[in-house]
Amino acid sequence: MTDTLNALRAVLIETLELRQSPEELREDTALFGALPELDSFGVVSLVASIEDRFEITVDDDEFGAEIFETVGTLTGFVDAKLAEA
Repeated sequence: MTDTLNALRAVLIETLELRQSPEELREDTALFGALPELDSFGVVSLVASIEDRFEITVDDDEFGAEIFETVGTLTGFVDAKLAEA
């Protein structure tokens, strides 16, 4: 999970143009509803960046607010998608 977490931190910072350092984005860091940058457009941009970075596909029926709850839930989702490949 650590490799995925570190890569996901970089994707979050780059895509959403966050001012936080990677170390500030812990697994319990809230995302959706807590970061103003993560609005509906931000979610779409973030998913596209995640798909490109991790070479996965996020289907429409997987697209729910629960995966964007925290950095940890998003990391777990990406890890699960990687395990499917």
